[in-house]
Amino acid sequence: MQIKDKVKAFHDGALSRRDMLNGLAAIGVGVAMAPILPRTARAAGSDAIYFTWGGYDIPDLFKPYIEKHGEAPSFATFGGSEEGLTKMRAGYVVDVSHPCNQAVPRWVATGLFQTADPSRLSNWSDVIPSLYELEGNMADGRPYMVPMEWGQTSVTYRTDLVDLQGEPESWGILWDERYKGRLGSLASAADAWWVGAIYAGVDFENMASDEAFEKIAAVMREQRPLIRTYTDETTSLEQALASGEMVAAMTWNESAAALKNQGLPVKFAAPKEGALTWVCGAMIHKEAPNIDLAHDIIDSLISTDTGKFLIGEYGYGHSNAKSFEAFSEEDLAAKGLSSNPNDILAAGKFQIPQSQEFETRMNQEFENIKAGF
Repeated sequence: MQIKDKVKAFHDGALSRRDMLNGLAAIGVGVAMAPILPRTARAAGSDAIYFTWGGYDIPDLFKPYIEKHGEAPSFATFGGSEEGLTKMRAGYVVDVSHPCNQAVPRWVATGLFQTADPSRLSNWSDVIPSLYELEGNMADGRPYMVPMEWGQTSVTYRTDLVDLQGEPESWGILWDERYKGRLGSLASAADAWWVGAIYAGVDFENMASDEAFEKIAAVMREQRPLIRTYTDETTSLEQALASGEMVAAMTWNESAAALKNQGLPVKFAAPKEGALTWVCGAMIHKEAPNIDLAHDIIDSLISTDTGKFLIGEYGYGHSNAKSFEAFSEEDLAAKGLSSNPNDILAAGKFQIPQSQEFETRMNQEFENIKAGF
């Protein structure tokens, strides 16, 4: 889909903001995107740069920052956090970047990042502690990653087309032979492989062992003939679920929220085995040239204004506990959330950081499986 088609699809409601931005990036078009240049090519005193996923480079997340500084920070985007880290290791200096919890120890190990100063964040006292007290994230009482959004990877399914036969919701929906060719999956091993681990009964603490690896690979190969589509363009999964072409798919909260907003009979499952849970946030580059603005960027990201937007528009949880007060329990439940976020977080399964060797092996094996090998 070319530029005009993507923009039109977005305006027609057929494409989410995130998928539009990701798609434009894929064909070489940046939206409010700062040039990716080495530190020496940047002018002193230039605006702070927020290096983030496509879809998060939007003013909606920066209302407090804009009120204070008159405009949003400059944006640069990456398609995946490993891509972003690779660019920074090659010399690209930004002020703030946007990883997720399983990547934090590997990011910290590069020596490219500094901890944030909570005393400079007016919203810090409202941040949910369990979201920053993660493995490898704290140093001398200060966080490397200040959490912003969190969510779950689970099964979005058509309640009128999937028969649970009186059984609890389960990841088994995506391994159900009855629905062969009518199931969808996210294409990234960063989600799918971990879901395979949950379904296979592999403890995340033992993910990297050869025995666990082969057990996960076996269930992923078992699933492969049942899957109609592997994709990270979530709009295509949503459209297939809306039409009935698919009856269930592995998705993030956002897809279930979008389909419910269209009045479709869908549910974001709470699998008996546990949903895959993740949290992402902001890290400050060690050589950030705008340290004051960097903290202002983070303070905006963890504000209630940003939280209300992410919960209402993207269906994600937010790190600021007060953000949930703007929504009824019914509204939150429909998004797979709760007024007590710790209820959801405790019921899920947080990814555990792994070595680079494991990440490489996992991605290579999953690509082979998707290709039919």
